[in-house]
Amino acid sequence: MLILLAFIIVFHITSAALLFISTIDNAWWVGDNFSTDVWRVCATNTSTCVAITDEFNEYQSIQAVQAAMILSTIFCCVAFLVFILQLFRLKQGERFVLTSVIQLLSCLCVMIAASIYTDRHEELHQSHGYRMEVSKGQYGYSFVLAWIAFAFTLISGVMYLVLRKRK
Repeated sequence: MLILLAFIIVFHITSAALLFISTIDNAWWVGDNFSTDVWRVCATNTSTCVAITDEFNEYQSIQAVQAAMILSTIFCCVAFLVFILQLFRLKQGERFVLTSVIQLLSCLCVMIAASIYTDRHEELHQSHGYRMEVSKGQYGYSFVLAWIAFAFTLISGVMYLVLRKRK
């Protein structure tokens, strides 16, 4: 049981780390001389960054992605704290339902964020607010990590739903 508990804790911490990296790091959309995320656009050859503001045509979409990624990270961290509390407070044989619900909310938020970015990426990268040509890029590793975090949080949420407290 101790090995299973350790695996679940490591899996949850990995999910949170993936969410933090994909939310913070500047690699959702990359090209030869630029990288962009949901916060800013950086030119790699001059090392200058420009914050994404309301000058951009699809700023509302970017704000939705920002909000959903922040919410997913918060939900994942809260789910971990609730899990630790339930680990000591639940009676033997009960399920970690509250932890599961919070983790599945995290899963839903990261799915919404990545889906919006996937759907709106063409419009997002053709804005006149950019000071460089960013339409000729490709998805970066932060975007991929967001989808991996979706899978991890989904699996983790289901694991908590199935998990019963044992001695």
